[in-house]
Amino acid sequence: MADGLLIKQEKYLEAGIHIGTKLRVIDMTKFIYRTRNDGLFVLDLRKIDERIRLAGKLLAKYDPKDIVVVASRAYSSMAAQKFGQITGCSVRAGRFVPGAFTNVQRDDFIEPKLVIVCDPKGERQAVLECGKMGIATVGLCDTDNYTMFIDWAIPCNNKGRRSLGLIFWLLAREMAMGSGKVATYDDFKPTLEEFEAMMTAPVEAAPTPESAEAAAAGANAPITPSNADDKKAAEVMAEVEKGDEAEKPAAKAKKAKEEEESAEGEKKRKAKKAEDDEKAKKSAKKEEKAPEKSEEKKEHKHEEKHEGHEHKHEEKGHEHKGRKE
Repeated sequence: MADGLLIKQEKYLEAGIHIGTKLRVIDMTKFIYRTRNDGLFVLDLRKIDERIRLAGKLLAKYDPKDIVVVASRAYSSMAAQKFGQITGCSVRAGRFVPGAFTNVQRDDFIEPKLVIVCDPKGERQAVLECGKMGIATVGLCDTDNYTMFIDWAIPCNNKGRRSLGLIFWLLAREMAMGSGKVATYDDFKPTLEEFEAMMTAPVEAAPTPESAEAAAAGANAPITPSNADDKKAAEVMAEVEKGDEAEKPAAKAKKAKEEEESAEGEKKRKAKKAEDDEKAKKSAKKEEKAPEKSEEKKEHKHEEKHEGHEHKHEEKGHEHKGRKE
């Protein structure tokens, strides 16, 4: 491909895959290229490309039935479902239920060998369970995501619709290439538009050779979306959006409380500073007065001594006068 990248650089830029957030954690510092004037951190395109390429090769080494994608947000869940349909991987869309990887008594308990998390912050429970069970983890990490318990981090914009569609399309293509299902990139028939379209509305697509092979191998998801799949996708979208709306008031209240505490703390710091300044001023005045008092004492002693000499001289004069008389 052009410039050694998986796709043209313009495609990466158009999708905004390199646009991070205004927050940066130390784990992601090595992937950041620069900081924009508006404060957003920009990720290095070449490192993004390299990480996606190697992640695709890693996924190709596993049986698709042993791979699970955890996608809690609306945009990521739609792209992940399309990825699952093409590759045969399982998808856990919506809220991740605690214990899905650790509690053997649950009906939905599964033992994957590799897990892809779309948002390490929002899907922290899944990341922790993978770390606890020793499950290999691939994470789509933005500039504000920590990489603890993530074995392979893919730096990217993990919140954008087009960015997520591009990432899963590239992973599906690299996975097909690595497993030998396609000989060249031109043989990979699913298009990027299909991954993006699935996030807004269900798209009826004709089965491809790759998807037919996945179905023959016992893939869990059908190749062509059915009405049941469409309904489930709509329910997932509604559930995620409802969850986001429910979180907004709590987030606002938390932010207001933090601002109030910050203002109170600032007020106390100013009062303490004013008090310290006042004490410093008083101390300085005392130090200035101390030399003055010392000088006054010296002058007073000198005057007393002088007066004593005069008094003594007068007494001697009187004594001398008395002798003459």
